[in-house]
Amino acid sequence: MKSMKIEQISQEDSYSGSISKTSEQLPMPELYLQALTNCKIFAEDKLIERSFSFEESKARLWLREALALLRDFAFAAATAAFIVVFVVQPVKVEGTSMLPRLHDGERIFVNKFIYQFSKIERGDIVVFWYPKNPSQSFIKRVIGLPGDEIRITNGKLYINNQLQVEPYISAEYNSHPTPNKYWVVDEHHYFVMGDNRDASNDSRSWGLVPEKYIYGKAVFRYWPLSAIGPIDD
Repeated sequence: MKSMKIEQISQEDSYSGSISKTSEQLPMPELYLQALTNCKIFAEDKLIERSFSFEESKARLWLREALALLRDFAFAAATAAFIVVFVVQPVKVEGTSMLPRLHDGERIFVNKFIYQFSKIERGDIVVFWYPKNPSQSFIKRVIGLPGDEIRITNGKLYINNQLQVEPYISAEYNSHPTPNKYWVVDEHHYFVMGDNRDASNDSRSWGLVPEKYIYGKAVFRYWPLSAIGPIDD
């Protein structure tokens, strides 16, 4: 019994001794102070970590915004390229053959997609490759459709023996009547003339325009700003 008691006391002493040893190294108030200090350092570490985390999040946010802006710019550029190549093309009017509707130096938009879904109509202002030199582009008004009989008599235009009323013509630019002449428009071809009949190089002198050479319709004037708006036929 005594040996058991001694052993039990020995175990308690051993356990108490470990505590006493720590207490001797760091008295209770100092231990408490160290605990508080550790808590403060830990809190400061968390604050620093939070600060670094905030700066990192801010940098990532800027990076995401920059990438999103770059993506949007690339998409806009691709869309603009697609529109220019396949839908709308800006062109500059050169010459006076379409007076008074269009003036030299004006900028217009040409719809290159419209004739994929609709037919070329009489009165359309079209842009096409010049049949005598396909490297050049002309802009004129469609007068005759495939199969039409075109006749100019005493300066008057007849289509299929019907006198045409042309409100887009100005007497100021039609003072020299075209000599009497007659044409028949072939299939897949068009007869075109400028509104300025006195100064237009058109089908009256070089013939018909193949349908495949017509690549767009003039739809909108964007320069000068004073004349901005749709181009009426």
